[in-house]
Amino acid sequence: MATINFLYRSKRANSFLTLRLLYRYKDNDYTYATKTKVEVSSNYWKKEHDSKTRDASIRKKIDKVNSELNPLRAFILKEFNNIDPLDIDKQWLANQINNYYNPVQAQNESVTYWMQRIIDEAHTRENSKGGVGLSKGRITSYKRLKSLFIEFSKGKNYKVCQMDKPLFKKFKIWLMDEMGFAPTYTFKKLSDLKTVLREAKGENVPTSTDFSEIKTKQQSAYDDDMNVITLSELEIEKIENIKLDSDALVNARKWLILMCYTGQRGETLTKRLNIDSFHHRGKDLTIKIIQKKGNKPVQIPVLPKVKEIYENKLPYSVSTQMLNEHFKTIGKLAELNVEVMGRLEEETTKGKRGVKKMRPKWAYLSTHIGRRTFATMHYEKIPTPIIMRVTGHSKESTFLGYINQSDDTHIDTFLDYYDKKEKKQRKESQLSKVPNASNQ
Repeated sequence: MATINFLYRSKRANSFLTLRLLYRYKDNDYTYATKTKVEVSSNYWKKEHDSKTRDASIRKKIDKVNSELNPLRAFILKEFNNIDPLDIDKQWLANQINNYYNPVQAQNESVTYWMQRIIDEAHTRENSKGGVGLSKGRITSYKRLKSLFIEFSKGKNYKVCQMDKPLFKKFKIWLMDEMGFAPTYTFKKLSDLKTVLREAKGENVPTSTDFSEIKTKQQSAYDDDMNVITLSELEIEKIENIKLDSDALVNARKWLILMCYTGQRGETLTKRLNIDSFHHRGKDLTIKIIQKKGNKPVQIPVLPKVKEIYENKLPYSVSTQMLNEHFKTIGKLAELNVEVMGRLEEETTKGKRGVKKMRPKWAYLSTHIGRRTFATMHYEKIPTPIIMRVTGHSKESTFLGYINQSDDTHIDTFLDYYDKKEKKQRKESQLSKVPNASNQ
């Protein structure tokens, strides 16, 4: 059972009253306090408020103050009963005071309302490509966020203004520990939730007082003990040399080789590459294509293996989902059986989850492996900015992380400095050993 008291904590003649929340939970006593917007005089609070006077003017003043304090007390106690006591702290109390004085309309105060609104308005929303309409993937992502958040809430209808740092942290722990999601997926959902709350804030819906302090980050899809999975030139040769009886597999093999030697995403090639994408540049050929992600135009050199496919016959279009299945079949036939650490979705006791473990390389073959293979194959052989002009990466740091490399250019600077320092010391040492000519 919680208790609320109001205190006058100021040396000024007039000040805002402080609300103090006291409660006991599991044999521990908790006390939190924060300012209200009820302003009274020091003289009134200390001498008149608790008096039993019959003075009409004073009674009127007492009734007026109580008419402000009693609803506030009832509001805080109601919110207290709707939350786990372990989630309460001073910030939570400050947020509830803010919610009381800045109530949102009933129709748009809940977090799930704003999730559904984004879903409903998906076809009219601006997207990251500069166009209109969210992709099916983004809509699915918001729908999944909503279902997860409802499950997390356990019947509670959380308001936008209640989503503070402690509640964000609780949701994160629930996603990882209770649901068993990987860090990559967890942080993506937290980022989507922050986007939902930002949407509400843009419509003048009050957020928690610490909303600006809530940080979400991009988690690398690969942990330190997982390889960035690529194909070596020897493995590509093995794939080229195996006998395939199925036309669908032969077609898929062409797409795989094209991806490895153009550095493009699967959907960009399968949806946008055609005979008109090839252009003559003197005696050479180039591919001009607009990447599906970001609508970024890139110009790609036609390397020998790509030219060979172009001259024989380009592959016909097929879905990336089907290609992913065909690539695994091809990899298995090519006996790409080396064990590598990676994460793949598997059925678990908690549903489908990304499971990290050692598997044969063929199990990881997908339309994205070609792009990573291209970048890795040419890294340190061709200047990184030149490779990035083909892959379409904007930042070198992103590119290096993409192929699981770190920027180590600073190492040479340090080693060169100490190498010069050592040579200088050695030279000075040798000069000091030369006999003085005047003593000969």
